[in-house]
Amino acid sequence: MNRELAYALSFLFLLIPSLFWFNLVTFDQHSLFSFDFLSHIAPNNSQKSLPIEVCDFSNGQWVWDENYNSHQLYDENCPFLDPGFRCRQSGRKDEGFHKWRWQPDDCDLPRFNASDLLERNRNGRIVFAGDSVGRNQWESLLCMLTKGVSNISKIYEVNGSPISKHKGYLIMKFEEYNMTVEYYRVPFLNPTGRPPLNSSDDIKMTIRLDELHWHSIKWKGADVLVFNSGHWWNSDKTIKSGMYFQEKGKVNMTMTVEEAFRRSLQTWKSWALGNLNPMKSFVFFRSYSPVHYRNGTWNEGGNCDKDMEPENDPTKLETEPYYNIFISDAVKEMQYGSWKVNFLNITYLSELRKDGHPSKYREPGTPPDAPQDCSHWCLPGVPDTWNRLIYAQLLSKKFGSNKDFSEREERS
Repeated sequence: MNRELAYALSFLFLLIPSLFWFNLVTFDQHSLFSFDFLSHIAPNNSQKSLPIEVCDFSNGQWVWDENYNSHQLYDENCPFLDPGFRCRQSGRKDEGFHKWRWQPDDCDLPRFNASDLLERNRNGRIVFAGDSVGRNQWESLLCMLTKGVSNISKIYEVNGSPISKHKGYLIMKFEEYNMTVEYYRVPFLNPTGRPPLNSSDDIKMTIRLDELHWHSIKWKGADVLVFNSGHWWNSDKTIKSGMYFQEKGKVNMTMTVEEAFRRSLQTWKSWALGNLNPMKSFVFFRSYSPVHYRNGTWNEGGNCDKDMEPENDPTKLETEPYYNIFISDAVKEMQYGSWKVNFLNITYLSELRKDGHPSKYREPGTPPDAPQDCSHWCLPGVPDTWNRLIYAQLLSKKFGSNKDFSEREERS
């Protein structure tokens, strides 16, 4: 009897490690992520889910969700997408980048409800102001909102401009709700122009740090405003190109780009406090959207087309960009009284998504040797999550709650 028991125990000792090894080697690549810091398989439902009013949506992980693609509110056939953002139509074969869902650590992100947001903003305006990555986000929201209208032909540009227009501004009207979603191209937020007379020949252009762009007159009265800036605030696009910084009519050729950006934000802050209605306007300033050029910069052969998964090595993440520190500081200085000003922190969640860029799959007609695009994002894609964060924060602050309709906050 003792011998049989010994045989049985020996068999069990051999069986258990074998089963573990079998499961390990047969995991697919997405299951393996469950062992790393992204925790891709599922959120920890044992943790207490905080109400959205106090949740930090910027901390979390990307969760592999086979069904997430079916929940997306639009596809690449949305008529408001730039060809450069339609990555699948431009030749990208893999679909995995569509199946990652952002899961905050401490709460559930409300599912985006297009008709709900449209109703909350009936007779209102949503304004985006910034660079081309801001346009990336604007196009994402336009397409997300199409599911809330009964006739997509009732969405049109008020001046008849084509969606392909990339200078100036575009105002898309949702006729059924008498509301607009607007984009203003202002990469620096400040105006640029010729230098003062008798300036040094080294000064080709200046950025007037003590003024906000003349488009700002059109932003007054908006219900929701989403600002972004940063990608153009670097030496290559400023000082090395002969563009210096001007205040009170004088050019400062020794000012750093970092200090110029800080002063630009102070001008933006002063304009907002002096021109917006704190009882009406909900203001967001988005954090820096990361780029993922590997093996070189954008114009020196940098690429990202080999990236098919989110980043799973924390040592490869960039440090917090200085842009975010200055933006966050400016926003904090405005958070008093009735002001509803928010720092939309998307940097960390976007830093993980090295797989989400157009890379070499750019718009048709792009030369084969053209630089890869590792700064903008495929759509549908990561900017949809940025807009879901805006929607969640609007819900948490009861945006449009004075309107006569039932509040629906489905959980994803």
